[in-house]
Amino acid sequence: MRFSIFFLFFSTTILAQVDYPKNYFRTPLDIPMQLSGNFGELRPNHFHAGFDLRTQQKEGLKVYAVADGYVSRIKISTFGNGKTIYINHPNGYTSVYGHLKMANGEIERFIKKTHYKEESFEIEIFLKPDEMVVKKGDIIAFSGNTGASEGPHLHFEFRDSKTEFIINPMLFGFNTFLKDTKKPIVSGVYVYPLDAKTTVNNSKRPLLLNVSLQKDGTYLSDKVVANGAIGFGISAYDSDDVSFNNNGVYKVQSFYNGKPNFGYEFNTYSFDDMRYINALIDYSRYKKMQQRVQKLFMKTPYNLSFIQADENKGVLQVTPNLASLYRIEVSDFFGNKKTIAIPIKYDILTTIINKEPAQSNYFVRANKDSNFALGNMSVFFPAGTFYEDFDLNFDVKNDTLFLHDDTVPAHSNFTISIEDTKSSEGQREKMFIGRIEGKKINYNPTYRKDGLFTSKVKILGKYALIADTAAPKISIATPIEGKWISDQKTIQLAINDEGSGIKSYNGYLNGKWVLFEYDNKTKKLTHFFNDGIVSDGANDLKVVVVDNVGNSTTFETRFFRSQK
Repeated sequence: MRFSIFFLFFSTTILAQVDYPKNYFRTPLDIPMQLSGNFGELRPNHFHAGFDLRTQQKEGLKVYAVADGYVSRIKISTFGNGKTIYINHPNGYTSVYGHLKMANGEIERFIKKTHYKEESFEIEIFLKPDEMVVKKGDIIAFSGNTGASEGPHLHFEFRDSKTEFIINPMLFGFNTFLKDTKKPIVSGVYVYPLDAKTTVNNSKRPLLLNVSLQKDGTYLSDKVVANGAIGFGISAYDSDDVSFNNNGVYKVQSFYNGKPNFGYEFNTYSFDDMRYINALIDYSRYKKMQQRVQKLFMKTPYNLSFIQADENKGVLQVTPNLASLYRIEVSDFFGNKKTIAIPIKYDILTTIINKEPAQSNYFVRANKDSNFALGNMSVFFPAGTFYEDFDLNFDVKNDTLFLHDDTVPAHSNFTISIEDTKSSEGQREKMFIGRIEGKKINYNPTYRKDGLFTSKVKILGKYALIADTAAPKISIATPIEGKWISDQKTIQLAINDEGSGIKSYNGYLNGKWVLFEYDNKTKKLTHFFNDGIVSDGANDLKVVVVDNVGNSTTFETRFFRSQK
């Protein structure tokens, strides 16, 4: 225990001493920098890996190489960062540019060539240092809204080229492109009773504390009266003078009677850290109320690399004859700080608010394998699937597996198995294990051996064996059959599948594969005529869409076009 705590403090100190170059990189856009998302911001199932830079609510802004280097990787995806370019720089860092509309010049021509070579819209390319060299200030792309973007912007990040650790752009001097005189906002302070015996202010449930502004600019909380183990949490956000929105906080540090107790700051972390966000926040509260409360304690230790904690992992033991003071400091990168003091007193109070009753019939120990079965359905949780022990609600009714609910986060995959003895072999070929979310069915990749179906998933909830015999749908807003469309720049189709979901889509023009770009947000397929594949005169178009269980639909039409 002492070694691990020492290592946490030591490793964080070493990272903080890295001398990042402050004047080496330029900004990737030529407009004043405004953030719609910052480094470390709390996102669903992950910490944000960089900056989201505003692009004036439009696409097509020039994106520049922030320093000399070479294009080391290109990834085109319908999810995540969408169209993304990676540039390795001689000083050992990589810059990343995501949600792009398209690349520029030689890079775009290379991407198009690769699409047609691999006959796929989704591609990933790794390049050597001498294949695509760029200079600082070169226009490498144009900003867009591709992938999982919720509006036009540029996702930008820095990584260590060797370790792939993500690094806060502020450390490279990007703070000089912003003005921030505002203190972070702490919108809620919460106290948690952490065992069955503990009562806090007459409650065995987490409580929101009242805080009041003091003359010196700090905040003072109502007194916490408790016995036993307790912990604290905050909901907080930060803003600057120019970005006009709420982003994540940079640094949180708590103190117990003047000694550092629990803290973290968002300087650098690895992709292995990402999912631990669900351990850091009060996940149950987030799922029920959409409020992200950051817990300043570990009830059960977890391996989030940038956490600094004392030997009790932020958990306080409130004991008799000791008046205590707990302090929380929340800071931004510019040194603006919010301080909250919380007086703590020991007393055994009558419980007025009892712990929420748990609807469960099993118990899961996080550090041990668990296997539960009922009827034709079973679930296997490997040790380490969950962050903490919990009471599990497990049942099977009407061919549906009720596997607790998504208020308990899973860190890694667990396996669901369902045996089918009723269906024919042909029927089984169109079946998968789906997660039921209201009226929505979420497809999970499913392995089948005879009548036994298995799937590895990461979310608790309702599951069932789903049959999908309906083919995908393809439509075109303005029919082009038999028409001259010389003035059109694109052909656009809408595709959709309400069962297992779309697995593949391919277009063919006059018998040859042709690139169609897919936007998962709008469910639109788009072919751009500037690819130069279309012929003068008559053109036969065929589009084939296949879902995840093999149902397919083919759309065919003939149109005419003049290239002059």
